[in-house]
Amino acid sequence: MNHYETVFILNPVLSEGQIKETVQKFEDYLASKSAEVIHKENWGLKKLAYPIEKKKSGFYHLIEFKAEGDVIAPFELEFRRDDSIMRYLTVKLDKHAGAWAEKRKERVKSAKK
Repeated sequence: MNHYETVFILNPVLSEGQIKETVQKFEDYLASKSAEVIHKENWGLKKLAYPIEKKKSGFYHLIEFKAEGDVIAPFELEFRRDDSIMRYLTVKLDKHAGAWAEKRKERVKSAKK
């Protein structure tokens, strides 16, 4: 199994319930493909560097997971099919990126305390 991280931007006009439902849909998809969700973060509403679909902000979410390589193409197809997703990016983490992700998770945990 490979270690992946996906960041996606949701449309800013969605309600909080719609956002949770959309994020849960992608988590359920990964679970149905025997992927293991390791960590997820809600980065909240952020200003975009440039307008996307005439929107200047979006809700950012991160999902870190372990899955087989053949899961990624259909997973990204689901992002393309969903109208509430403005952008997405999936990257495969190597050992150095994995170590950095661990540090980021520790920072998030300490900031919540």
